[in-house]
Amino acid sequence: MVKQVSRTINKILIANRGEIAVRIIRACRELGVRSVAVYSDADRAALHVRYADEAYHIGPPSPRESYLVIDKIIAAAKKSGADAVHPGYGFLSEREAFAQACADADLVFIGPTPEAISTMGDKQMARETVRKAGVPVIPGTEPGLRDDEIVNAADTIIGYPLMVKAAAGGGGKGMRVVREPSELRSALAAAHREAENAFGDGTVYLEKLLEGARHIEFQILADMFGNTIYLGERECSIQRRHQKLVEEAPSPYLDDELRREMGAMAVRAAQSVNYVNAGTIECLVDKNHDYYFLEMNTRIQVEHPVTELITGVDLVKEQIRIARGRKLGITQDEVNINGHAIECRINAEDPYNNFLPSTGTVSLHLAPTGPGVRLDSGIYAGYEVTPYYDSMLAKLVVWGSDRATAIRRLSRALEEYRIMGLKTNLPFHMKLVDSHHFISGKFDTGFVEQYFKPEIDESRLNPEAAAIVATLIAHHDQQQASQIISANQRDTSNWKWVGRYERIHR
Repeated sequence: MVKQVSRTINKILIANRGEIAVRIIRACRELGVRSVAVYSDADRAALHVRYADEAYHIGPPSPRESYLVIDKIIAAAKKSGADAVHPGYGFLSEREAFAQACADADLVFIGPTPEAISTMGDKQMARETVRKAGVPVIPGTEPGLRDDEIVNAADTIIGYPLMVKAAAGGGGKGMRVVREPSELRSALAAAHREAENAFGDGTVYLEKLLEGARHIEFQILADMFGNTIYLGERECSIQRRHQKLVEEAPSPYLDDELRREMGAMAVRAAQSVNYVNAGTIECLVDKNHDYYFLEMNTRIQVEHPVTELITGVDLVKEQIRIARGRKLGITQDEVNINGHAIECRINAEDPYNNFLPSTGTVSLHLAPTGPGVRLDSGIYAGYEVTPYYDSMLAKLVVWGSDRATAIRRLSRALEEYRIMGLKTNLPFHMKLVDSHHFISGKFDTGFVEQYFKPEIDESRLNPEAAAIVATLIAHHDQQQASQIISANQRDTSNWKWVGRYERIHR
């Protein structure tokens, strides 16, 4: 339990952009709290700037010169008279230094303590901390070993297949799958380079690869009075290159007994670092239903809406309530799971061209509506999608009384959704929800790479239409090629370089 402090919060600065900034602004408005937006040159006309009560310019488009500059965020908060800062997800949300800078500036950081962020942000320290609390972890090595020591550990302790993972980050960066001993040294070299470029820290470690595993995470909330609860789980196994694409709650893989057992584990993991506010315990569950701690995300998750829809708990409002020094608005006994929810991440990517990022101006945006449909979006007709930030445009979320109903509703909503002016991954999602593997719930983290190969069905096109499609794809390739930047110019933004790096160097 941390020190109990009651704080008045009348104005919150949102240190983020896009749909999550809009989501937080809406929660503020419902609570009667004034909101402050920050924006770069590229985001002058962004939706979160329009929706906030106030907005402050913080620099050029590059995140390194705007959204990632702590001093600029703190200065904007002080200038606006904000009482608190909400970091959202990404950017500075899991930076110990940012949480500490807010505290030093007498600003409430709507999130955990700097100490909790630090512990859970260091993967090895996190593993050791939760292990002491009786939480199972995946067999692996300590970070910081020399490559020769790593190779020896792989051969004598861990075995193959295994994963090389960056110690300082996540999101699939600095991560390599190794199946044979002959592949390990080249994988280590590549992971070192990628981790250094992405996080400024090339340290890596090994972890046993659990093939056929499910990626399942538990949402927790904790207040300053020692109360910690879990709000069910989210199934996050539909991924591409370790990036989540679809999330649902509850998981079709867990039964009630395993859910309670893993929920109690998630609470122990959070309490092991005296955690306060919203957080997520991520796990892998193997074919035998054995589970292992993977990591903790010390922030609100992209996929938090599915938990909100099945529990009726507004997680962002709870974050603000906790930051004010109040007790949780719900107890564990009051958490009830109702129905089923599914979320699709709508990204500016071309699924017919190796998911290459797409830029341009949104010429048409027709949002799906109707019963059980929620759209968290940061775009509108006339909005310009730039190459500076993550590719996610919106999150389409549906609720149904059961999983079958939710899938049918999602299919209907995807058919209604129209975004024109640039490529999106809507076709991918439409094909996915029609897959018998997805419908039956029989999938794992390797599902997309193994089964989903989006291709244009030319048999359904007449020769003239096929020629037009081919011409458009060629034109699209030329446009994208002209935008590719050299490796030493790229930004660390996942959107800006991860896909392009692979396209250039593979």
